[in-house]
Amino acid sequence: MVVGQGYVGLPLAMRAVEAGFDVVGIDVDEWRVKRLNAGESYVEDIGDDQIMAAQSCGRYFASTDYADAKGFDICVITVPTPLCDGAPDLRHITSAGQSIAPLIRRGAAVVLESTTYPGTTEECLRPLLEDGSGLRAPDDFYLGYSPERIDPGNPRWRLENTPKVVSGIDESSLARIRRFYECIVREVVPVSSVRGAELCKLLENTFRHVNIALMNELSIFAQRLGIDVWEAIEAASTKPFGYMRFFPGPGVGGHCLPIDPSYLSWAVKRDLGHNFRFVELANDINNSMPDHVVHRLAMALNERAKPIKGSRVLLLGLAYKKNVGDCRESPSLEVAKSLSKLGAHVRAADPYVEDSLVPANIEIVEATARAISAADAVVILTDHDCFDYNLIEQTSPFVFDTRNRCRGPNVERL
Repeated sequence: MVVGQGYVGLPLAMRAVEAGFDVVGIDVDEWRVKRLNAGESYVEDIGDDQIMAAQSCGRYFASTDYADAKGFDICVITVPTPLCDGAPDLRHITSAGQSIAPLIRRGAAVVLESTTYPGTTEECLRPLLEDGSGLRAPDDFYLGYSPERIDPGNPRWRLENTPKVVSGIDESSLARIRRFYECIVREVVPVSSVRGAELCKLLENTFRHVNIALMNELSIFAQRLGIDVWEAIEAASTKPFGYMRFFPGPGVGGHCLPIDPSYLSWAVKRDLGHNFRFVELANDINNSMPDHVVHRLAMALNERAKPIKGSRVLLLGLAYKKNVGDCRESPSLEVAKSLSKLGAHVRAADPYVEDSLVPANIEIVEATARAISAADAVVILTDHDCFDYNLIEQTSPFVFDTRNRCRGPNVERL
């Protein structure tokens, strides 16, 4: 059983079917379940053909009813873990745990993959499972944690070839969970404690979050100093040791970066009484970038004797990252909303994002030569590979590029 059929759970379910497992995909969203059972995918990395192949071999179906997975051997929980007023919101984990508990039988294993703070598996999930089942871990069933490492839209690193960190509440749980994932992925990385595995995921995303914030602040200062920050980054990237390349942008978004570091900061504050200053500073910098983009655009338009109010602005890319269609927690949407409030006539082009996810006052168009030339400013926010950047350079009267994709006398970069 895989609980949650989103961008983490669905690829795991499909890979488990490929490995020979019978899989029930549980999701509380009836729309998702109906689409899956109709052979339709809504996840970028999974095609309709994979869904239909998994169903045709009789080893996969989706359901909203946990009872359909009664008698499971392995249960993997991949539900979302959002923030609520800056604190971890574990309601989805709690709900899943309560629903799974009555179905647990002796010898079964439960694995949490949802990103969360150290201690969640043992302090929150374990009591729910034990109280609801009448069984005890690890004597009666196995329990562990394995952080998800899905990178939507990445054609090189997929579930099966990305090393998988695994843990268990004891050696027997670790061994059982390790055997399962060895059937799913090419390399399994066992760690000695569940809390260590939970920290691992937060460490990975906090590392990215902090370094992106460094580049974002550096880009602000470099522009004021008259320095090309993009050239400096590329030059620094030639160093073969002691450096890892990160880039500035209009902010951070998606499922992980705006949320995961705050989980770690919250846990440090709760357990140790200290502020995690690096995370808090990174949050401040990255959260301010949409406003900085709007300010830079306003200054650039002002130099061209054009106020934001009444200007025609074409935004390229609303998704939180290139070549995917998810615009939840996207800084691009924040830019779009701010420009609209300031009175700009905002149009946007993003072939990946569904129109229904975009605010009604943002007109959706295609990135044609006509749409590009009609805009007073074209702002590149998400650099999808499908955009014709040569056309943009040649057609637009002014380009504000936050992703370093364009060159020319009519281009200003972040």
